[in-house]
This record gives sequence, structure tokens and C-alpha cells, in this order.
Amino acid sequence: MAQNEILLPKMGESVAEATIIKWLKNEGDRVAADEPIVEIATDKVDSEVPAPHDGVLVKRLVGEGDVVKVGQPIAAISSGAGAPAAAPSSAASTAAPASNGSPAASATPRPVGAAVTRTGPSGKFYSPLVRTIAEQEGVTMTELEAIAGSGEGGRVTKKDLLDYLPTRGLSPAPAPAPASASAPAPASAPAPTPAVASAPAPKLTPAPGDELIEMDRMRKLIADHMVMSKRTSPHVTSFVEADVTNLVLWRDRVKNAFEKREGEKLTFTPIFIMAIAQAIKEMPMINIQVDGHTIIRKRDINIGMAAALPTGNLIVPVIKNADQLNLVGLARKVNDLARRARENKLQPDEISGGTYTVTNVGTFGNVLGTPVINQPQVAIMATGAIRKKPAVLETPAGDVIAVRHLMFLSHSYDHRVVDGALGGRFIRRVADILEAWSLDQDI
Repeated sequence: MAQNEILLPKMGESVAEATIIKWLKNEGDRVAADEPIVEIATDKVDSEVPAPHDGVLVKRLVGEGDVVKVGQPIAAISSGAGAPAAAPSSAASTAAPASNGSPAASATPRPVGAAVTRTGPSGKFYSPLVRTIAEQEGVTMTELEAIAGSGEGGRVTKKDLLDYLPTRGLSPAPAPAPASASAPAPASAPAPTPAVASAPAPKLTPAPGDELIEMDRMRKLIADHMVMSKRTSPHVTSFVEADVTNLVLWRDRVKNAFEKREGEKLTFTPIFIMAIAQAIKEMPMINIQVDGHTIIRKRDINIGMAAALPTGNLIVPVIKNADQLNLVGLARKVNDLARRARENKLQPDEISGGTYTVTNVGTFGNVLGTPVINQPQVAIMATGAIRKKPAVLETPAGDVIAVRHLMFLSHSYDHRVVDGALGGRFIRRVADILEAWSLDQDI
């Protein structure tokens, strides 16, 4: 009876793997075409993999918690009704290598180790499966850092960790800093890393009546990503105050006609994105990424817009080739992505590939903010609330005080590759574009 493999689909240009979160179908279950069979999660978004056609799920080739590369088979499906169901032992067979002749399978269980963070002190990423195995086997972060990973970029894979367990303790551990102090061995050079890794986090004792709230998966990813960004990039933030009176008056005049004609609301966000895209074209060294000591100047201008979700979490959908869209196209794209972000209907490719990010803190009534860079980008802009304030205007008759619409722009950038001159000129240029908005601008 014919069987077809179901492959992990491509989920975006920067997504190379995903974690199997939950199987929705058991082996032997009949499935219909396009019916979801498994939930997966990437570093960016959760999604489902559908069945390619009607049939029977013959075998699961990976277990829950496994990290699978794009294009790797995850299941076998048959089109026949009487396909034999594989024994429901895939989870056990997946874990079997850990117990074959391994000290981990001895009668004396290993103590459960301390929590392993998603990113180690060296910047290595550890998948959920690797972290789970490490915690169950009592493998410390110091040990994980010392394992030579065979995955992409030196990443430690499940196989690397399982291969390490049988030999654990048979050779000197890489982190006995006190014992190595008297031995001038060259291998002791990495000693500072274990010292950082072994520093315990402050122990917190909840007070009576305190509520303990477990972070959901997205919040954990956000937390790890923010810590990684601050550790990777020396952040510098520049500020300017922009007089956007003409822009506000123009939008107030045309927004109703725009919505009637286009069926879309006209917010300030697409206007900000248009100004940023224009400034990037003039100063392309803001649109870069860093790989070691190599600068990658990106050809495309893909602008991410930070969006708050009803859960309180944050997601950044990306407008690809934003410089090629007019105001109408940007408004449609912004509204569509924002709506589907709130409904949790974004596709993985729609939140990947960004080269610059803007976040509108003014939505929450904030005057300004100091945003954290969205790695691997090197800069991010925050737009503050637009407020009426008295300002001094120069006129032919002399200086006068008038009521103007003013807003702050904040620009955080990676000082490894963006100096204050470029970072300051860029935000000033964005402000100049907004301030020069014509009251006669066409829609």
C-alpha cells in the first residue's frame, strides 16, 4: 500500500527548524486533506502542519519536543483505509538511544539539573528538547557550553547531548576552576566563561499572598530575545522632537475621504514607515546586519512594526519591500497585518526577514521610549504620542509662540557599527520628512 512522507514545510526565509509541540492525530487515525495533524513552534510563531491529502496517518517519525529541520520527514501517510498502524512506541524509540549502555540508564537516577537557559553565555542557542534532556540528566550550563555541537553554527543537537552522556565523568570536566588554578594548562583559558555561567540568579522568596504566574512560551521567547539583544549590541539612543502640525492637519482633512475611497483607515503608522523607508534609501548603512566582523548591507528594505497582542505579548509583522509601496499600499498592509496579528493568524514568513523595526509607543500615551534592537537588525525607532504644545516660531515679524503638534522620535542603534553621527542624522532626516509634509499632499 502506497505511503507518502509528510515533510516539515518551509516557514520563512530565516526559519530553518521548528519544535514539535503537540500531535493532533494518533497513528492509525484517518485524516482529511488540509486537516491539521501536528502543532509546531518556531522562534517566531506557532502554526500547524496540515495533511497533504486524504488518508491514514501510518507513523509519526518524530516525537513531541523534537526539533526538526525544514524539509525533514515528520510522518508517513497512506491513502488506504486499511493501512497498518504503527505501534504507539515512537516516543519510547525516540528516547531509546539515551538508555543503551548509558550511565543515564543506571538504577540510580541523576539529580535534575538547574534550569538551562535558551541562550548560553557564549551566545549558543539550545533547543527546547536539548534543554529538557539537560535538565532531566542534571547537565549544567557549563557542561553544555563545553560540548562541541555538530548543528548549524556549532549548535548542540539532541544527538550531541546523547553522545556526551555515556562519556560524562570519564574525562576531566571542563569547569573545575579551583583545581586548575595551580596547573598552568593552556586549556584553562575558557575559565571565565564557567564563572559567568555558574553565577547563581538571585533567589526570590514569594511573600504570603503573592501570585506566581508561569510565563507562556511566547513570553519566554521574548524574554530570551531581549536579553540576547542587550548582550549582543551596545545600545545607544538618540532623540529628536518633530513638529508634525502639517501632517496632523492633513490627516484630519483627508482621513474620512480616504476610508470611504479605499475602505481602509488611515493611521499615522504607514506615514511613519514611508518616512523611514525614504531615509533608509538615503542612508543604507542603517539597513545592515553584523556577522562577526563582517557587515551585511541588505538589499531589501523590510520594515517590521511592533504590535501588542491581546495577551500582552509582542509580535513584529514585517512589511517586505516597504520602499516600493505607496501610501495606500502601506495603509492596506499595516491594517491587514495588525488585524491578523490580533487574531493570531499571521504566517511564519510574515514575521521574518525584517531589516529595520518601528514601534509606536504613542499608542499607549507614552511620550518617548528607548526600544531594544530586534536582532539581527542594528536599529529600531520608537514614535511617541503627538501632543499639542506651545512652541516658538520664527516669522518675518519676529518670534511668536504658537500651539503646535509635537512628538518625540527615539532611535536605538548598535554602536558596534552605527556611530552617533549616522544614528543622529538618520533620526533627524526622518523628522525632517515628517515636518515637511505638504498640506496639499495627494492621497
